[in-house]
Amino acid sequence: MLKELSIRNFAIIDDLTVDFSDGLTVLTGETGAGKSIIIDAVHLLAGGRASLEFIRHGAKKAELTGLFTILNDQHPTYSKLEEYGVECEEGTIILRRDLNDSGKSVCRVNGKLVPLSVLREIGSTLIDIHGQHENQELMDEKRHIDLLDHFAAGDLGDVKQQYIEKYQEYREFKREIAAISMDEQRIAQRIDLYQFQINELEEASLKIGEEEQLLEERKRLSNFHKIFERANIAYESISGELKGLDNIGDAMSALEDVVELDDQFKDASEAVNSSFYALQDAAHQIKSVLDDLEFDPNRLNDVEQRLAQYQSMKRKYGTTVEEILEYFDKIQDELIQLQNRDETIQNNEKKIKAMEDTLEKLALDLTKIRKQSAVKLSDAIMEQLRDLHMEKAKFIVNFDSLHSFDTNGKDYVSFYISTNVGEPPKSLPKIASGGELSRIMLALKTIFSSSNGITSIIFDEVDTGVSGRVAQAIAEKIAAISISSQVLCISHLPQVAAMADQHYLIKKQVEQNRTYTTVSNINIQNRIEEISRMMSGSEITDLTLQHASELLKLADIRKQEMKNQFA
Repeated sequence: MLKELSIRNFAIIDDLTVDFSDGLTVLTGETGAGKSIIIDAVHLLAGGRASLEFIRHGAKKAELTGLFTILNDQHPTYSKLEEYGVECEEGTIILRRDLNDSGKSVCRVNGKLVPLSVLREIGSTLIDIHGQHENQELMDEKRHIDLLDHFAAGDLGDVKQQYIEKYQEYREFKREIAAISMDEQRIAQRIDLYQFQINELEEASLKIGEEEQLLEERKRLSNFHKIFERANIAYESISGELKGLDNIGDAMSALEDVVELDDQFKDASEAVNSSFYALQDAAHQIKSVLDDLEFDPNRLNDVEQRLAQYQSMKRKYGTTVEEILEYFDKIQDELIQLQNRDETIQNNEKKIKAMEDTLEKLALDLTKIRKQSAVKLSDAIMEQLRDLHMEKAKFIVNFDSLHSFDTNGKDYVSFYISTNVGEPPKSLPKIASGGELSRIMLALKTIFSSSNGITSIIFDEVDTGVSGRVAQAIAEKIAAISISSQVLCISHLPQVAAMADQHYLIKKQVEQNRTYTTVSNINIQNRIEEISRMMSGSEITDLTLQHASELLKLADIRKQEMKNQFA
């Protein structure tokens, strides 16, 4: 519970420390005295949204500190403290938040600096603040299934734990499969690419050395006329009309005759002799090639196209034919490996199906238990609403089936209510009447106050819009909640104030042109006067004092009866 609240330089509060006890603490005072400012301070301690406007004029920062004690060693706050490495001694928790004029907040839990998000998580396990127009935790439709499961905790037992464990395994495996599936898309694209490339390379049928041969052939075909012309000149010079070979033959015969007469001409004779036969062979070769030379323009086009194909393959797959053929062998091997992944995919799909079958069975068990508990919860809520003079109200727990699994199974649970005869039930968060909303919320809080683990419950004028017997019923419900949880309540109802175990009177005063808020724990006589003021307004009479005194006596009797009932 909240034991002590310290506030400095916050709005119109200069320096204030308030001690709280268990049970019901009621804060009353004139409108504008600063009651809601105190609740705002507690809200910020629990991680609420801050504003520079909260810092008292002229101050550099506002300082908020709350001292909490927890007697239950299984309280959910302990797991949060352990999660974030915050030490806790003897169940004492100190939340502190400084609001600086720079707009930044400094947050501490038991002296350890923590981010605002951590302060909010820890604070949410300690404080539950409810205001008439706020989106309260109980009014959050997404939390309804949690509230139902709190109510049905004994029956849900191991089934929900089994489901959670299986669901976590399922999600983890699905994440793995999702990663694989993303790869599979890329793999499918890779397979298509490899198949296209392999087909293209097979069709190209590149060969080592062929490109060089084609280059030589293109060179010959491109220069055909010049080759033919020059080779023909060479042939005619050797064996044609110019009779070059005949002249050398005459020289060879003459030298042979000379050598018989003079050996000095032997080397020259042999050289001319060799030249004759070499030129004769050359002439035959030139003649043979010339006879076979034939210009084919279609062949030149084929050669050009084949060379262009080689260049295209080089641009795509490698700088040389050798590299291209190595790449071809590589992608053939990779394609085989990729195509064998289908078996793995099929096995994963079978495993997912088996997991989903298991989850489906457990989810059906959860639904069955929840629907049985929902009937009991509806009866309990309507019993509370009857006590709050909403005898005609009809409360139901609505079930919708989700298309996929989540942490709670396949149920989407929402609370529906009809407050008037003949009207269909509507979603609880859509109930607009302030008075009705107050009673519905109190009915729910009465049932869940002992099971939701919250240390301190704060009601900020949730009793607005009611009076008479409904006001008395609300006062008794708030008092009933305070038996199992500490309750802090700002109220304008004398019936609620009369039920208080601790009554603080909040006043606003002006000193030296500055406004200050004061808080005092009032005694029995002051309580009678304050309740009398709440009953009649500014004018206090003997009759209103008598009525206030009587109201306090009746409240004491009723509180004792309730304590005996819950004992």
